[in-house]
Amino acid sequence: MKVRSDAGAARRGVLLSILMILVAGAVIAVAMAWRWTAKTFYELLTENRELRRAISNLTAEDQMGYAKVLRQEKRDGRLYTRLLFVETDRRDKTKRILQKEYEVEGDVVYFDALIVKFGNKVVMDGTERALYLWRRVYGETMRPQDGFPIESEGQEPRRYAEIFQKLPLRDRQTFWSEIWELADDPDRLRDLDVTAVYGNAVYRKLRPGMIYVFKITRTGAMYPETVPDL
Repeated sequence: MKVRSDAGAARRGVLLSILMILVAGAVIAVAMAWRWTAKTFYELLTENRELRRAISNLTAEDQMGYAKVLRQEKRDGRLYTRLLFVETDRRDKTKRILQKEYEVEGDVVYFDALIVKFGNKVVMDGTERALYLWRRVYGETMRPQDGFPIESEGQEPRRYAEIFQKLPLRDRQTFWSEIWELADDPDRLRDLDVTAVYGNAVYRKLRPGMIYVFKITRTGAMYPETVPDL
């Protein structure tokens, strides 16, 4: 009986080893297939006509969104501001594509955006284009790196989903992952004529009854325009 038991254990060991080899082989095959088919960011910008066409289809924008105070109150002798932040559609300023509420200490609030510019090496018609990505909101008593996120870093913003929809999902993921990383290394892709102006934060002292509309100039400068909340 012991001989049979040992033989059975040996067979099970061999089968387990074979199974582990097959699983490992499958994992390696998937990884290699991904490596062979996934393009680098450099290849996307220099070879992918769909991506270059999408970038060329970016149009000049003049509004990125707005913010307004929901309430201000003092607690334990400190002022707190509750605000609504809204990101608007690129083509329809009345359409909300993202909205979030934040509470910060004080009444001076910073709004931080990442601006990525593409030069004539990338854009098909030779005219500069730019992407505008919201990063975070923070108060004057906070460190910027502790601010509250607006967009999900590394993800495709909704405002550009339609323009880039013809790209394969894998290429879109590569593109947006690299774009967000420009915030930490703006010089890395300068040889591709891609630059990022990050830490472009504007701030205002917020008051109830007003709406703060964020405008963008053609040169990439961002500023808030104050209008009454009718």
